Amino acid sequence: MLTLYTWDTPNGAKPAILLEELGLDYTLERIDISKGDQHSDAFRAVNPNGKIPALIDGDLTLFESGAILMHLAEKHGRFLPTEGKARAETLSWTFWQVGGLGPMIGQWGHFSRLEQKHDYSIERYLAESIRLLEVMEGRLVQVPYLGGEEYTIADMMSYPWVVGGYRFMSKASPDRLSPLTAVRAWVDRVGAREAVQRAEARMKAKD
Repeated sequence: MLTLYTWDTPNGAKPAILLEELGLDYTLERIDISKGDQHSDAFRAVNPNGKIPALIDGDLTLFESGAILMHLAEKHGRFLPTEGKARAETLSWTFWQVGGLGPMIGQWGHFSRLEQKHDYSIERYLAESIRLLEVMEGRLVQVPYLGGEEYTIADMMSYPWVVGGYRFMSKASPDRLSPLTAVRAWVDRVGAREAVQRAEARMKAKD
C-alpha cells in the first residue's frame, strides 16, 4: 500500500511523476500547505520535518523527494541505473537539483513575491538560478537527458522546477533565458510523456 502525502508544488510533483511512470496504484493525501496542514500533529507523525512530500510504502516511511525517488526506482528496478557511469551521472544530477536548482529557484520565487522588494536578494537568486540553468544547458546539448541517453529520476527531479521557474524567470529576464534552447527542448520532451501529464493532472485535481 502506497500513500503519497503531497501538494501541488515542484517538490510535491516529483514522486507523483515516478509513481505514474511505474504504473503503481497509490493513495494521494493532499497536505494543503497554504492552510498549514504540514504542521499538524498527524502529518508530523509521518514527516517530523513538516515538509511535503512524504511517502508510506508498506512498513516504510520516507521523506525528502530525493530519498523517495531513489527508494522507488531501486525497489522497482527502473529509472536509476544500477552501476557504472550511468548511475554516477544520474545520482550527480539528482543531487545537483536537490542542493542547487530547487533551492535557488525557490528562494528567487520567495523574494520576488514579497510586497517589500529586496533588490539584492532578488537579483542574487535570479542570477544563480540562471547560472544553474546554463549548467543544465551545457549538459543537454551533449545528451538528451540529464543522466545521459536514458530518461531517469534525475529528469523527474528537475522537470517540475524548470517548468515553473523557467516560465516566471522568462518574464523577469527574457534575454538571459532565451539562449537556453536545449533546456526548452528537454522540457518539451519530458512534458510530452503520458505519465508526466497524468501526474500533473492528478496534482491539480480537486478531489
